[in-house]
Amino acid sequence: MQRARLIVNPGATSTSPRARDVLTQALASQVSIDVTETKARGHAAELAFDASHSGFDLLLVLGGDGTVNEVVNGMLADGVAADTPTLAVVPGGSTNVFARALGMPEDRVEATGYLLELLRSGARRTIGLGRADQRWFTFTAGLGLDADVVAQVERKRAAGRRSSHALYVRTALRSASRHSAHHNPPLQLSDLDAPVDSPVGMVLVGNTSPWTYLGRFPVDPFPGASFDTGLDLLALQHVGLRRTLSLARQSLSSRHRPPGGTGVIHRHDLSRFTVTADHPVAFQVDGDYLGERSSVAFEAVPTALTVVA
Repeated sequence: MQRARLIVNPGATSTSPRARDVLTQALASQVSIDVTETKARGHAAELAFDASHSGFDLLLVLGGDGTVNEVVNGMLADGVAADTPTLAVVPGGSTNVFARALGMPEDRVEATGYLLELLRSGARRTIGLGRADQRWFTFTAGLGLDADVVAQVERKRAAGRRSSHALYVRTALRSASRHSAHHNPPLQLSDLDAPVDSPVGMVLVGNTSPWTYLGRFPVDPFPGASFDTGLDLLALQHVGLRRTLSLARQSLSSRHRPPGGTGVIHRHDLSRFTVTADHPVAFQVDGDYLGERSSVAFEAVPTALTVVA
């Protein structure tokens, strides 16, 4: 029987002690399971690092995208290796982009049943990941407006506000309105096969599609992005309310092509590129704010991780 560690974020939006207990009991018939709960930000990475060096075959995550990102960074702290445990995810956050990209049902009970079927059948898949400097990401990273929105929402949640899609939308619209006054975009793209000479005001990086969700509606600014290709890049030369609304409208449509228009830059299947800024700007990976950066080097890493899918 495989040795598995279940890492639970008890503070995740849709995670509860009952959900943990039901999942643990269900998994006990398939694997020898060790259950651990995160205590603070960064703890999931420590638990995953320890499991990766303690002979565990499988790491399971009950939590949101931020917890998954920490676990992946703990698993791959020493780089890609043949003996890295396999990863499995049960959605426990508010959006669960990565779990849904792997085909997991959004409902936690259905997801648990589906995961048991996958474990019984031995279903596995090897996926590519992205790196932003030394930080791994599973589905997205960004600098500028979207990272600024993530930072503001995190501050509001820390002050007691409940995370919701409406909170993100309101914050994004207010931020876009403020960005309208910025006439000098601070970001420069380099190391691209097709150079971009003009500065840009926002950079989104995608490793899969969709980029995120508004409830059940996919937001898909780079529909060609995939775990089986390199990274997708979407940048806006000027950021403001009208341009942001246009980007949102196109990303929410079902036309299956990236947004276009004046000042919109899109690149598909990139192996690497660099973003530099004339002053530090907000930076996020997988929906977690990581502070401000003046330079970030992005890299696609194929066949980086084996997942249950």
